[in-house]
Amino acid sequence: MRYDLICILGHTAGGKTSIAANLANILGGEIISADSRQVYKYMDIGTGKDLDEYIVNGNAIPYHLIDIVEPGTKYNIFEYTRDFKSVFDRIDKDKQQVIMCGGSGLYIESVLENFQLLKVPVNNELRNSLQNKTLAELEQILLKKKKLHNKTDTDTKKRAIRAIEIADYYENSSESFSKSTKLNSIVFGISYNRELRRKRITERLYERLNEGLIEEAIKLHDMGLSYEDMEYYGLEYKYLSLFLQNKLTKIEMIEQLNIAIHQFAKRQMTWFRKMERNGREIHWIDGGLSLQEKLSYIQKILQHA
Repeated sequence: MRYDLICILGHTAGGKTSIAANLANILGGEIISADSRQVYKYMDIGTGKDLDEYIVNGNAIPYHLIDIVEPGTKYNIFEYTRDFKSVFDRIDKDKQQVIMCGGSGLYIESVLENFQLLKVPVNNELRNSLQNKTLAELEQILLKKKKLHNKTDTDTKKRAIRAIEIADYYENSSESFSKSTKLNSIVFGISYNRELRRKRITERLYERLNEGLIEEAIKLHDMGLSYEDMEYYGLEYKYLSLFLQNKLTKIEMIEQLNIAIHQFAKRQMTWFRKMERNGREIHWIDGGLSLQEKLSYIQKILQHA
């Protein structure tokens, strides 16, 4: 059976990119990223693009939805599903295997379950009415409109206000959804035991710091990205912005960021487990296996599916 889509998912620092790229090299496929932050240009180290991993045995594996928007842009789930479909149709037309790789649960689930989404315009009147409310007050307003599955919507006031704006639009809009066919997909997940997961995350953070993570944040700020806006683009840039404003020492920044990433990885796994409870089968692979063992397991499942 040929699947329309093979998905490789897992928590941060799980080695997904290497597995997806090597699988694409074997199957003659192309990769569509499912990472909500890797869409941004110039945010290479902080988002873990690892572009060198798309070179396998001298072959450049085609990848998509990475480096497609400028810093300062607020890319969203509607735009992702739109862009995914456009890229998918192009790859599929060429009879190439499409492999989705990433850890952004909402982006992944939106594709796998064929979410029908509307483009939500800015509502300045609503935003102004919410501007002076505290984050706790905004969270209570949002809770009345939707069930919160994770903390992403209430990480900052900007995110909370946008989440309320989206929920409000969906409540009151008469716009109809466009219909599309659900893809025939198979999902593989990379999972580590708690100790190894923590070790990998911490080691990866220090690797990124050594690769120039702080310097990357300084460059982004020099390009015009405000410290306030940096908080929108993920944990790394949030804590780096606090450090660059002298609100945290370097040691405090590293310690707090490390803890936050561990917590984020747990939330990612919680999301994937929720997908399973909702009926989505995920073929879990032990992260401690060698790369070749992981690829062999995937190929075996594909051959017998």
